[in-house]
Amino acid sequence: MTSQPSITLHHLENSRSQRILWLLEELEVPYTLKVYRRTPEKLAPKELLEVHPLGKSPVLTDGQGSERLVLAESGAIVEYLVNRYGKEKFGVDESFSAWVDNLYWSHYSEGSLQPLLTRRFIYRIIPTRAPFFIRPIAKGLFTKVDQNLIAPELEKHGRLIESRLEQVASKGGWFAGLAHPTSADFILSFTLEVFVQRAPEYTGKLTKEYVKRVQSREAYKRVLEKGGDYALVFQE
Repeated sequence: MTSQPSITLHHLENSRSQRILWLLEELEVPYTLKVYRRTPEKLAPKELLEVHPLGKSPVLTDGQGSERLVLAESGAIVEYLVNRYGKEKFGVDESFSAWVDNLYWSHYSEGSLQPLLTRRFIYRIIPTRAPFFIRPIAKGLFTKVDQNLIAPELEKHGRLIESRLEQVASKGGWFAGLAHPTSADFILSFTLEVFVQRAPEYTGKLTKEYVKRVQSREAYKRVLEKGGDYALVFQE
């Protein structure tokens, strides 16, 4: 009898969980995938509350019985998987410089860029959820907020990302400056997919090429087959 994989990924369609699924496919470790569909309101289903108290995705479980690990937060999951299952393939041992670059870009994704993209999304959604008679006012107000507060910051981030990709182009094109992806790339992949869609006016050529390169990898193609609907597939 074949034993069941110890790893289970609780995966929500159209979510940050996509990058965890990509990492698992790249690692080529056995795992079980449980896919959850969003509600008509585009929210996570209540079933995820049975997995983790916050009811969000991704959530990774590993091990059995009293040794079973339940881990949430994309960054923590990526670091766990790379350190436990992928040090030889995706680790950063080459130099102190690469280690620092990987550290920075891993935290940059959720710490600096993703919050701006989330706020832009929320500001665009609020007017559509407002009472009909105030929607024009709400749209005008939040458009101004976006133009004055969010757009200038996204422009700076677009330039920063392009600059970094130019720096590492001759070294393999990955954010830590190595010939292979590292945790920074797995974490940034989703954020840059979002950036391309929500801030196309600030998305540079190298950023688009990076997203296309990630999504053209064989492991990522398998993700698109297994993970359910995904709205962030790159399109010219």
